[in-house]
Amino acid sequence: MHPLRPSHSAHCRRPNFRRLVDGRRYFAIAIALAYQSGTALAAAQETQTQEVQAQEGQTTDAPKVLEPVLVVAQRADRVSSGATNLNLAIKETPQSISVVSAEQMQQFGADSLNDALRLATGIQVEEWETNRTNYLSRGFEIKNTQIDGVGLPNDWGIVTGAMDSFGYEKLEVIRGANGLLTGVGNSSGTINYVRKRPTNQAQGVVGVSYSSWNDRRVEADYSTPFTSDGRWAGRVVAVREDADSYLRDYDTDRSFVYGVVDGQIGDNGTLTFGYSWQKADSDQNMWGALTFNNSDGSQAEWGRSASTTQDWTYWNTITKAGFVEYTHRLSANWRLKASYNYRGNDSDDQLFFAYTLTGLDPVTHEGLVGFAYKGVDGVDSHLGDITINGGYELFGRKQEAMFGLSLAMSTQNYWYHPTDTSGPAFGALPAFPYDGNVVAEPVWDARTLDSRTNQHLKRAYGATRVSLTERLKAVVGINWAGYKRDGENVGEAFSQNKASPYAGLTFDFTEKILGYVSYSDIYQPQDQNDITGEYLAPTKGVNYEAGVKAEWLNKRLLTTLAWFSAKQEGLASYVGYDFDSGRYYYEAVDVESTGFEFEATGKLDRNTNLVFGFTHLQIDGADGSATFPWVPRSTANLTLSTRLPSYNPLSFGIGGRWQSKTYAEESYTAMVVRQSSYAVVNTFAAWDVRPNLTLRANIGNLTDEKYINSMYQIGYYGAPRNYSLGLDWRF
Repeated sequence: MHPLRPSHSAHCRRPNFRRLVDGRRYFAIAIALAYQSGTALAAAQETQTQEVQAQEGQTTDAPKVLEPVLVVAQRADRVSSGATNLNLAIKETPQSISVVSAEQMQQFGADSLNDALRLATGIQVEEWETNRTNYLSRGFEIKNTQIDGVGLPNDWGIVTGAMDSFGYEKLEVIRGANGLLTGVGNSSGTINYVRKRPTNQAQGVVGVSYSSWNDRRVEADYSTPFTSDGRWAGRVVAVREDADSYLRDYDTDRSFVYGVVDGQIGDNGTLTFGYSWQKADSDQNMWGALTFNNSDGSQAEWGRSASTTQDWTYWNTITKAGFVEYTHRLSANWRLKASYNYRGNDSDDQLFFAYTLTGLDPVTHEGLVGFAYKGVDGVDSHLGDITINGGYELFGRKQEAMFGLSLAMSTQNYWYHPTDTSGPAFGALPAFPYDGNVVAEPVWDARTLDSRTNQHLKRAYGATRVSLTERLKAVVGINWAGYKRDGENVGEAFSQNKASPYAGLTFDFTEKILGYVSYSDIYQPQDQNDITGEYLAPTKGVNYEAGVKAEWLNKRLLTTLAWFSAKQEGLASYVGYDFDSGRYYYEAVDVESTGFEFEATGKLDRNTNLVFGFTHLQIDGADGSATFPWVPRSTANLTLSTRLPSYNPLSFGIGGRWQSKTYAEESYTAMVVRQSSYAVVNTFAAWDVRPNLTLRANIGNLTDEKYINSMYQIGYYGAPRNYSLGLDWRF
């Protein structure tokens, strides 16, 4: 079997290019369960911000507290569990945590989760296709992407589609292995999307914006108490966006609706339930990306609008999620929370891929070959979780502990539409760049079941924080996970049971300076096969970290300096293609990423907010220092915003990201594509025309930098300079 004419097996969702296979099936399973969760990380940064405001005497922006004490004490008392599932402030957690707030997302026009995560320290957003992205941290793909803190891993780390960010209060990024929080995964980190929840006062906002390439967006967010005593409240969020693109013929539209209600049951209980729905459609999207190699070894250069798409392509998704949570105060010190989450995801796509085995002719630009695909898939996922957390006395001091049990399961069905692979959609293509009508749509046969995958995860976990002295504290915990996968046309059934420990020490050098060390490991099953066809053993992620966290400027600013070692033991590494079996095969290798991170976040003064991060790392593996060359060894991010002291209604800011040079080999040609170091700078200015009416202008890629947006899979060019104008009305 030719590697570019694969059978439609579970591992042939797309052309079998190295590191490109299988992504969509595993994403849908994992992100489906990742979306379902309890409130694992909901308010550490919010608590810290409230403390800072209290110290500064800031009251103008603080929400008014309703009279009933029960509302504030129960329904509105949501706290973060950070990296440990314990109620610790970010400063007290012995691991690196970054937060992207809703305010940052609004200021810098980050309407999608991809754009929002570009604001986070240590995160690489590798958008190598118009509809698919990988997130990287410390050199590895992030395979734990959650909502409100609980979920299953995404084995291939691929995120499909552009999820809207307006339904989330903030994004929290925990870097390093995180077995206590996630059960299974790798040593890169965990992204947690924190949903918006009802507030204790009636408030709302309606926003409209118009941006480059005819991007039109309307968004609304309204929250109100339902009862006079504030015991029950609800919130509704809605978005509609329709946009063209700088890429040839590409256009998208997205509709998002989210509703949530929570209220008090008696004096000790809180009930929350919600549902969200998103429909995201794209036409003339790219499947795969551009070819940059010429047959003579030179690197091709294209216009930024260059695309391989054809007029008949599309990729449409519908995402549904529902959840119910009940929290009960067992005593003054202990609380129980039980949650159930459901997520459904449906995808319908018709795609066209362009590739080369030889590189392009440097004069005629010929050498591309086509590949077409049509498929439908759907996933239904369910997750239940119970946790108990509270305090106890030991050594004459107050201590903290938590225990939890969870059960998750999902079923994914995958269909494809066969077609004649001898047709023009599978033949040689005209010179590139070509138009969108050069290849006719294939004739598709009736859909056929490709595969059905069932996934199960059982977890039992616990952690405690012990104050050994007034200044020395220990965090210890363990997670047991039982994982099982089976189905039709997905290879042999697989199951494993693993336990992952967590240990950390913190020491208060002074009231403002804390030092910490931590160890954590985590396991993840792998779906890659060796040359005999057997699955590789689970990979083990190991994370060592030591750091110093310090508060400055009357605790307005928090800095973190961390040294880390993130290692993946037995990680699947591509070896070659077996023509006899018709499959790719891999070998297990050890890859280690070491380096340091620095982050400063908070307020420089009453009007000025700062986030600055810098990461430097080295990666060693089977290829020595050349391992994972698509990962930049140094990255930096910045957001700086302020209000004019002399005219408070006017605010403005600058933000951006920088990365060092990278390179990678294109599949099959083994030719190298290089990307120089580059920076993308964004700015905004906002004017409060009235106290409840704000006019905002944004400029993206201010310097009009031209760059290839990903070396991870060899991507396409990032967006040129672009503009946006928006108006927000608060009521």
